[in-house]
Amino acid sequence: MYGEVVEGIEPHVFEDALTEIKAARGVALDTDLTADDLKELTATFKALANEALGGEWTSDPREQLHRAVNAVFASWLNPRAEFYRRANGISRNLGTAVNVQQMVFGNRGETSATGVCFSRNPSTGAKELYGEFLTNAQGEDVVAGIRTPRELSEMEEVLPEAFHDLLATMDKLELHNKDMQDMEFTIEDRKLYMLQTRNGKRTAAAAVKTAVDMVAEGLITKEEALLRIEPSQLDALLHPGIDPEHIAPVIVKGLPASPGAAVGALSFSADDAAERGGRGEKVILVRFETTPDDIHGVMVSQGVLTAHGGMTSHAAVVARGMGITCVAGATGIKIDPKGETVTIGDATFGKTDTVTLNGSTGEVFAGALPLVPPALNEDFETVGKWADAVRTLGVRANAENFEDASKARELGAEGIGLARTEHMFMVADRLPAVREMILAENEEERAAALAKILPMQQADFEEIFTAMKGLPVTVRLLDPPLHEFLPNLVEQSLLVQKLELTGAPADQIAAERITLAQVNRLHEQNPMLGTRGCRLAMLYPSIPDMQARAIIKAALAVLEKEGETVGVEIMIPLVSWESELRIQREIVTKAVEDEFAKAGKSLPYTIGTMIEIPRAALTADQIANQADFFSFGTNDLTQTGIGISRDDAELGFLGEYVEDEVIEKNPFESLDQEGVGQLVKMGVEKGRQTKPGLKTGVCGEHGGDPDSIDFFHRAGLSYVSCSPFRVPIARLAAARAALKNK
Repeated sequence: MYGEVVEGIEPHVFEDALTEIKAARGVALDTDLTADDLKELTATFKALANEALGGEWTSDPREQLHRAVNAVFASWLNPRAEFYRRANGISRNLGTAVNVQQMVFGNRGETSATGVCFSRNPSTGAKELYGEFLTNAQGEDVVAGIRTPRELSEMEEVLPEAFHDLLATMDKLELHNKDMQDMEFTIEDRKLYMLQTRNGKRTAAAAVKTAVDMVAEGLITKEEALLRIEPSQLDALLHPGIDPEHIAPVIVKGLPASPGAAVGALSFSADDAAERGGRGEKVILVRFETTPDDIHGVMVSQGVLTAHGGMTSHAAVVARGMGITCVAGATGIKIDPKGETVTIGDATFGKTDTVTLNGSTGEVFAGALPLVPPALNEDFETVGKWADAVRTLGVRANAENFEDASKARELGAEGIGLARTEHMFMVADRLPAVREMILAENEEERAAALAKILPMQQADFEEIFTAMKGLPVTVRLLDPPLHEFLPNLVEQSLLVQKLELTGAPADQIAAERITLAQVNRLHEQNPMLGTRGCRLAMLYPSIPDMQARAIIKAALAVLEKEGETVGVEIMIPLVSWESELRIQREIVTKAVEDEFAKAGKSLPYTIGTMIEIPRAALTADQIANQADFFSFGTNDLTQTGIGISRDDAELGFLGEYVEDEVIEKNPFESLDQEGVGQLVKMGVEKGRQTKPGLKTGVCGEHGGDPDSIDFFHRAGLSYVSCSPFRVPIARLAAARAALKNK
């Protein structure tokens, strides 16, 4: 070990010599070698070491100790350590330390031993004996897998006195540290020595059970239990996971866009996925990037794999909202949609091939790996109730359909903080009507298209309001870039050329030319900063009028049918000026009051806005004059505040920025508190200068990130909103924020 770890000699140099002498002596185990054999092997090892080092191996113990200490410090910068730090969010600037301790020997015969033990089962959290040991062995023998360790319970037979000392010490260490302990020990001539103890790594299920049990045992308080469980751990409980015992190699790695695990046969189009998925087949949809046209395929897929797109791409956001596993931006794959194949490395996979996705790590595996189901249980519910009793931040969910809303409520959501109406439009059979609305040449044509859309919207809202009756629901009016609803300009141009070259009917060519002219007229160089949100509504006021009517009709219908309805909150997006919000508020109010007059009844409602442009945050005191509530859209606020395109940045420089520690975290995964966070804080403070009781929430993806939630708590927000499957994470994170910032 000294040669390998300290001097950097390849381990096989020593292993080969050891294997050779065992073969020469006709023995299988290291411990079968005699003392004379080991003396001979020692001389061989020294000679091999000198040869590898190109000099004389030092025999000065002080020099050896000094070099060993330096080797530990040097290990802080090796690739494995770098990878581990990135995975666990540890800065390389933190530094490390070296512990020097006296050595004891577990290989002094059958009255000596070495082992590893836990004070509780790290897989389940059960309070039971868990560990392994080997007699006549050193610690490395237990973990290296060369010899098969024995169950810890068997130690009572061979070394009873040391065994009972160990049990007493395990209890004492757990009581002192008030946490499950992972311990290493050595027994030398029947005497027990403890080498180290630390808080044990454990599964999510074990973390929850251990915390609940320790509260019941009086070892820790409920508050300590909440601080003990990492919110990110709960993610593993809410999605199926890959069996940790698997040994399959990773074939490609992308971005971990939506957690959980998924197994399925490859599908290369949304139509194919919808057809096969509708028949009950398990499919993985593989696309360059998903679009609104693919939603029907995404909804029935087990998982989504894309070659392009980032953590907040269409595929990622939709998949997270639906609880579907997604690996995005796997740039190492080459897709042939016509041939229905994907090439990964040297291997090519087709429709009949199965793959496994790990959306929590971004890893992809060939074949079907065994999955383990989510482990929601009574302990999980107990922790959730403790969190709810402590937190001051409300927790809502982002949802656009009955299933998501119901799941959110089941997982503890206190309402919906964001219902994105454009997601309701992004369904294949509705797109023609939406395009008809956008491409209309006059108000009459637009009114006809809106008349088709209104009942669809109303039906959607009725489903959501039924699922969430008695709770508040914030409905955001239409907020997509126009290009998401329109044919692609280049593709439409090529279509016209193709029709002309193939001699298609004149009326067909004329119709496609008109569409091309309309798309060309509406084409924008930067649509994400173009005609979207309230800007679209300013151009076409009949759109917010229709949506407001659909919302109110739905709320009244649910009230009639169910006896209660939701707290209606209508949100106007992408506001930059107070005047925009004032005009839009007038349009919405007029439509709402008209519907009340027609129905002969009314209900409470509020009108607010989404703060997602820096100017809105800077002038929040003015905008608050027209708003009943604020909801911060931190995805777009991050883009506009930092000045970067999230999809381009995540596939471009952001990964290297994080890896090289230019920035600590991806700002689209965890809020940039020093920059974008100050816009949020300013927006809250300025808004409440005008309206002291102003309700403020956040509905970006950051609403489910524990570090961001801690900031939102400190900034004084009223609630956070996140995807349904992150609601339990947000509930726990909000409780921890309240406890930490007491």
